[in-house]
Amino acid sequence: MNRVTLIGRLTKNPELKQTQSGIAVCNFTLAIDRPYKDDKGNSQADFIPVIVWRTQAENCGKYLEKGNQCAVVGSIQTRSYDDKDGNKRYVTEVVADSVEFLTPKSEKQETKQAKQTTLDSLTTQTPIDDSQLPF
Repeated sequence: MNRVTLIGRLTKNPELKQTQSGIAVCNFTLAIDRPYKDDKGNSQADFIPVIVWRTQAENCGKYLEKGNQCAVVGSIQTRSYDDKDGNKRYVTEVVADSVEFLTPKSEKQETKQAKQTTLDSLTTQTPIDDSQLPF
């Protein structure tokens, strides 16, 4: 039996793409905390790549973003390929059957508002008198 259930946070925004035949595919990485700490008391995490297909992929690309928490149920897949130097590379990833969004909408809205406030403060321009220029 090849089944895996994971709960973690996205390390970056998901990447939504389409195959040549038009099938949606979404990739993201989940950071999953380990239940113990190292010798120095630091938390450890595993970073697990996830692939989602079709309608679920479109939903992930539309609604998930960096830092969101989600649950993934799927199977582990291992594949290999030859890199540009001819070396064989192995990839292990989770192919998701289902993804459940665990971050509440209210938390997402607060995050978006904070980002917008930061963006607004960065784009606000204050006129500068020419006599203040250093050249």
